[in-house]
Amino acid sequence: MSYQSIENYGIIGDLNTVALVGLNGSIDFMCFPHFDSPSIFAALLDDEKGGSFELSPLFKEMKTKQLYLPDTNVLLTRFLSAEGVGEITDFMPVEEQSNGNELIRRVTCVRGHATFKMKCMPRFNYGRSDHTIERVSETELILRSAGPDKTVLRLVSSVPLAIEGRDVTAKFTLLPTETADFLLEHIDKDDAGEQDFQAFITRSLFCTVNYWKNWVTQTTYTGRWLDMVNRSALILKLLTSHKYGSIVAAATFSLPESIDGERNFDYRYTWIRDASFSVYALIKLGYIREANGFMQWVEKLCQDIKGNDRLGIMYSIDGHRQLKEHVLDQFEGYKKSSPVRIGNDAYRQLQLDIYGELLDSVYLYNKYGEPISYDFWKDLEKHVEWLCGNWDQPDEGIWEVRGGRKKFLYSRLLCWVAIDRAIKIANSRSFPLNPEWKVQRDKIFNSVFTDFWDEDKKAFMQYPGAETVDASALLMPLVRFISPKDPKWLSTLKRIEDELVSDTMVYRYLPDAAAPDGFVSHEGTFSMCTFWYVECLSRSGQLEKARFYFEKMLGYANHLGIYSEQLGFKGEHLGNFPQAFTHMGLISAAFNLNKQLNDKRTKNVNF
Repeated sequence: MSYQSIENYGIIGDLNTVALVGLNGSIDFMCFPHFDSPSIFAALLDDEKGGSFELSPLFKEMKTKQLYLPDTNVLLTRFLSAEGVGEITDFMPVEEQSNGNELIRRVTCVRGHATFKMKCMPRFNYGRSDHTIERVSETELILRSAGPDKTVLRLVSSVPLAIEGRDVTAKFTLLPTETADFLLEHIDKDDAGEQDFQAFITRSLFCTVNYWKNWVTQTTYTGRWLDMVNRSALILKLLTSHKYGSIVAAATFSLPESIDGERNFDYRYTWIRDASFSVYALIKLGYIREANGFMQWVEKLCQDIKGNDRLGIMYSIDGHRQLKEHVLDQFEGYKKSSPVRIGNDAYRQLQLDIYGELLDSVYLYNKYGEPISYDFWKDLEKHVEWLCGNWDQPDEGIWEVRGGRKKFLYSRLLCWVAIDRAIKIANSRSFPLNPEWKVQRDKIFNSVFTDFWDEDKKAFMQYPGAETVDASALLMPLVRFISPKDPKWLSTLKRIEDELVSDTMVYRYLPDAAAPDGFVSHEGTFSMCTFWYVECLSRSGQLEKARFYFEKMLGYANHLGIYSEQLGFKGEHLGNFPQAFTHMGLISAAFNLNKQLNDKRTKNVNF
């Protein structure tokens, strides 16, 4: 069976890792037991060699539908036919409640009768290692990787399991209201087969449903587009490690930014930038506990925060920095887009903007969460001192170009944010403050207006002397560097609209005219930039336009309200999926637009 398009997947997870479930009932992507562990199922990247966990009824003709139980990450895949109606309930009990590392699939016949076929085809260690299957009983098997990953899984079922070579199969018929259950778990867990299996699955299901519903009730957001905001928050939570507090940029690796292109990267790591933006969004919604977890990760586990070296742009979920990039030659890639990469050599890059994102998240956490410790402040202070002496240098920038360093506007802007927020933290806590910080902050401020403003084009350009603007400039008013109604900003926004906006969607830059990124590709529009654009419109007072564009963009989510990194020419999803950046952008845009609309209504009523 051929794999689905990126947008045809839902996502489940346990705060250790995630699995992608297709509309056809097949789990085609799962790294186990952690986000950055080797894959067990990766048919999304290679239908033949990647591995999958297929489960579907043998109806002659059928339609499929997928939905989440409201305010949860419990996914239903429904099969509709004249012969009957079947349903799969997919979920992973969360780490916080059950130590995680379990994948549960409950099959139910809703109406009529249905014969189902299950085929579990694990391909351990990114499809590079063989495995053995040991039978424990008619309904329990042990799957053991023969590779260096040494992963051992237990597959337990309520129906008999057959071994066919390297795969496990089952065929069974259900009458109305009858169920069949499958549990795939890490072998280090207690044996679920020793208890009433059906009762165990039922109990796990209700505990998982209640966990997610209780989590969602913590939100302070009650505005418009509540369902989409809650879904985005649930996605951000799924991308969070309960054990470490780190937040991965996306759940997948090497899904292409353009079909047949080379920008196929591994996003299963914690980018300081992406995670900090996610913290902004979670704090806005009232999820302070998640912000606290990330701050603890930064303070205690991030190797370089002690000031021994400049801050890295990304880390593994447990805080390590070495993420050497490799190519998986055995995988053909999504729609044959190769190379397929794991690891990410961008960890070597210099990206000065990360200091701004990190210090802004610390500033917000210190203000709305809990006061940071003095020792943490002293660690951050070393990085601010380093930045004061190093902000005026070229880097690879937010888009991680591999075609040479430039003095990017966005990097300069976020260096200003870093020092500005450090000053604000020091003032709010009465910490001793080096007066040189204010000198350097003001130098950066003036440099943006003198070095990046192009009087002929009436815009802040991507870098000094550039011929084009960059969508990352949309952050200028959002980080409060410039008024959203400043004439220079409005003219820059107009140029961004002319050069980078297509209908409601925004390209992050024009590769042919901008700084070369080292790759030959024609990428799609960048979904996060669209939400930045909407927020800029709402802050500038263009509320009707902002709302129209925002609600049109909501229509580009998949059937479950999930976004990948980019949208292609036909609206197809491209890039890693789901992407935290996009969902935090949606939350921020919805939050601000809702506030602006409420303020306008209040003024009209008072008038």
